[in-house]
Amino acid sequence: MVIFDMAGTAIDEDNIVYKTISSVLNEFGMEVGLDLVLLHGAGKEKWQAIHDILQQIDGVAPPNETVTELYHHFQVKLDSVYEIAPMQLFEPLPDVIRKLRSQDIKVVFNTGYSRPVAEKILKKVNCRIDRDIDALITASDVLRGRPAPDMIWKACDQFNLKPNQTVKIGDSQIDIEEGRNAGAKYCIGITTGAQCREVLEKANPDYVIDNVDELWDILSLS
Repeated sequence: MVIFDMAGTAIDEDNIVYKTISSVLNEFGMEVGLDLVLLHGAGKEKWQAIHDILQQIDGVAPPNETVTELYHHFQVKLDSVYEIAPMQLFEPLPDVIRKLRSQDIKVVFNTGYSRPVAEKILKKVNCRIDRDIDALITASDVLRGRPAPDMIWKACDQFNLKPNQTVKIGDSQIDIEEGRNAGAKYCIGITTGAQCREVLEKANPDYVIDNVDELWDILSLS
């Protein structure tokens, strides 16, 4: 089974979610650049991302009420942005997915988004469960978000597979940590999204790739 993170890994959406977090925090009087948001929020469930970014700014854990208020504003703003924002599956991912599935390899998307947001994104990029991918696992489907392994383990349970039969691919350190915590066979960073090669390598991935097509060289080593 190959598990792809969504935004920045499977779907090209120009870091819209993190730009939206940055915009909301700036609207509330915090000078927060996109680089800081990407470094401390990328790949995480979005309430947790906002929490961790605020803690990084202030040096102490923020009140939950503050995080929840900002998260609510983020959700409202993101809904509006997603209505007009262009997004699509990265090339050549559709061909890669078709080839994987033709070889009876399950393809799963997982994400720090809630299920309603993730399903809206899939609809926008014309990607359907069962037709194009085998499953979608979101942060709202499990008790613990990344870097906890719950989403990967849930996918394994769904298809009766062991974690060491999975490959996790993501564009953030937190994706790599998630895969490692789950016991995935390979944890792969990809440079198409939130974090660059230098940042990804700090999480000690098995590989860092620049294009999803490089996956074939890795799988051939299996």
